[in-house]
Amino acid sequence: MTRRRSLQWAEGRTVDIMEEGDGPSVIVLAHGAGAGQRHPFMAGMRRRLAASQRVITFDYPYIAEGRRAPDRMPVLLDCHRAVVEATDAERPILGGKSMGGRMASHLEAPDAVAIFFLGYPLVPIGKSEPRDTSHLDQLAAPMLFVQGERDRLGPPELLGPIVATLPGASMVVIPDADHSFKVPKRAGIDEGAMLDLLAATVVGWLAGLGARGVGE
Repeated sequence: MTRRRSLQWAEGRTVDIMEEGDGPSVIVLAHGAGAGQRHPFMAGMRRRLAASQRVITFDYPYIAEGRRAPDRMPVLLDCHRAVVEATDAERPILGGKSMGGRMASHLEAPDAVAIFFLGYPLVPIGKSEPRDTSHLDQLAAPMLFVQGERDRLGPPELLGPIVATLPGASMVVIPDADHSFKVPKRAGIDEGAMLDLLAATVVGWLAGLGARGVGE
């Protein structure tokens, strides 16, 4: 069952939070730039991950306030940080789709057990040069990058060499998938099956970390 509540993250400003699942560990999953937590991708991931963890999603202020253009980075981070701090987990797991994952990596959350990215947006839309990723070098938490083989915003051939330099980081490439994890019909994978695959990839990775004592 989905539990809903509002969080005041700044004076006079609130965001909606949706939570599913039970357990002592919490995944805070942030949405991408184009759609909020009610988008089928986010709702589907929340539901699937909640089978093994407690999962929290939320709307960034621009979504909560009915605007289309994302807020500036400091505003996104202030809201994101407030949601993480509002959980009762001492060591949360951070994750996100595209922009949401990138914001999670900028939170400076030293207590995070792990961080996973569903389509890390290495190259901004309309640009040809990759973003600066030097902040990733400062993150102590294990990281998982799940990228589509045809992801134009996070091409595996560009992101792979960066991931290879990060201690405790790994990358999984989803064949035929684009930045939204959509695949051609010839691949024979529908949206539900893709969400199953993504959730299983994340859950399996987290289980592997637990087996090595991470987060205990």
